[in-house]
Amino acid sequence: MNLVPKKLRAALGAGLLSMAGLSAAPAAHAMDIKLGHVLAPSHSWNKAAEGFAAEVKEKTAGRVNFVLFPSGQLGNEKTMLEGLQIGSQGAAIIGSGSLQPIEPKFGVVELPYTWTSARQAYKAYDGELGQALARLAEKKNLVIISWWENGFRHLTNNRGPINTPADLAGLKTRVTPDKMRLDTFTALGANPAPLAFGELYSALQQKVFDAQENPLSIIYTSSFFEVQKYLSLTGHVWGPASLIISRPVWNRISPEDRKIVQEAADKWRDAQRKMISDSDQQYIAQLKEKGMQVNEVDKKAFADAVAPVWKTYSAVYGPDIMGLVQKYREAR
Repeated sequence: MNLVPKKLRAALGAGLLSMAGLSAAPAAHAMDIKLGHVLAPSHSWNKAAEGFAAEVKEKTAGRVNFVLFPSGQLGNEKTMLEGLQIGSQGAAIIGSGSLQPIEPKFGVVELPYTWTSARQAYKAYDGELGQALARLAEKKNLVIISWWENGFRHLTNNRGPINTPADLAGLKTRVTPDKMRLDTFTALGANPAPLAFGELYSALQQKVFDAQENPLSIIYTSSFFEVQKYLSLTGHVWGPASLIISRPVWNRISPEDRKIVQEAADKWRDAQRKMISDSDQQYIAQLKEKGMQVNEVDKKAFADAVAPVWKTYSAVYGPDIMGLVQKYREAR
């Protein structure tokens, strides 16, 4: 027999429910945000993303929790971008050139021989050029919260050392699936074709392609030295990467927590860039140890060969974007 009066039982029950509601409130507002990318767990993108995620989780007391999915677990970059636009995926680190199908002006990040140093590029993307591109992305439901780094891209192949553009004649070369890169390697005399990154290793292994181009960090962490013999330091483009959050997801984060996310993104952007710059010479040494033959190239001859690409695409990107590119190129 229950000796507690009915009214008192009701009041106690309401109080317990209220207390339960109060204790559950933080969990109710916690957000698990899937953050995907296509590179290996050993790559600097993933290492920096781990630090970024841990810092955000700690400083938001678990309210914002980025969960990492490296190695293309959430799909290729095209698939992830589609998910980001509709809000079915929360966040991603994307090679910025992959945004071209969504906004053609993002092709500007792929213009060959734009930057003579990474530091010159940092100023542009942390400055007005990055801001202009971020505004374009925002119209597509994408919030670029910081510009990370892909680094300078170089060429590997199985035919022989590449010293001048003439050495590229007819070389079947895998390039990223964008028109800018296709046009660049066509101008250099190669035989380029696009292929998703996740399929690249096996395509090289099966000799579907003779060559490919990527930053040193990707060449090493993806073990391309197992299926490629020659590395030529063409440095034909410096590529940024974008840490992107879907706008519908960003809008669900409180203003206070957005500030924490932004500060962590900028901090780990700088850390990721340092990982790239610190490791480049180390990667060259390691690739040589793995049996690759490494050579420098005549960069002026390459830059001269791609001059028509600049002329063609300047009209596509327009005077505003191209004016910003020139501003930071001249600043050095």
